[in-house]
Amino acid sequence: MSKILIVEDEESIAELEKDYLELSGFEVEIENRGDTGLERVMKEDFDLYILDLMLPGMDGFELCKKIRQEKNTPILMVSAKKDDIDKIHGLGLGADDYITKPFSPSELVARVKAHLSRYERLIGSNAQQNEVIEIRGLKIDKTARRVFIHGEEKKFTTKEFDLLTFLAQNPNRVFTKEELFSNIWDMESIGDIATVTVHIKKIREKIETDTSKPQYIETIWGVGYRFKM
Repeated sequence: MSKILIVEDEESIAELEKDYLELSGFEVEIENRGDTGLERVMKEDFDLYILDLMLPGMDGFELCKKIRQEKNTPILMVSAKKDDIDKIHGLGLGADDYITKPFSPSELVARVKAHLSRYERLIGSNAQQNEVIEIRGLKIDKTARRVFIHGEEKKFTTKEFDLLTFLAQNPNRVFTKEELFSNIWDMESIGDIATVTVHIKKIREKIETDTSKPQYIETIWGVGYRFKM
């Protein structure tokens, strides 16, 4: 049974989320403060985190950042803030998804299931010999889920790794942002195209010598992105 931690200061919302997730077979714990939420994160193992943005003690942005420094576990951020800048900031800190309030509990459950399903598939394939992609100084160890650029290891979040690997496995093919979101996040875009843009930016910062002149992931203006061979 997958274990989920909800960090949400509005008790009614937290309890509603918990009820629906438990009905779907998940084990759910709740923390009402960001700082106590972080303590739970560091002491216990969870399979997914749902973080509210506005929290006492430590806001959701800071909590997300600290979690991502230690764990690759999926993170869903929840907020009443609809501004794209907040979504971009949260995704840039390593969140895997950003849901704007109000949302239906069934949508939350669907997104949780999609992220957990993909994460479990990815971490469950460690028995075979390491499968490695090497291109012009870039080395992607698919089995160990590690990335090296000219021998130096770079730390990648789950979705950053998935996106880079997907593009590298399909070189010279142009993908729209909608296609990338659908393949990597297992969902229709629902207007969340900023998710792809932010993740491409973070990947480039880690693998490109000059992000203004990318050697690996090329922007095809008006269309999407292509991994250059």
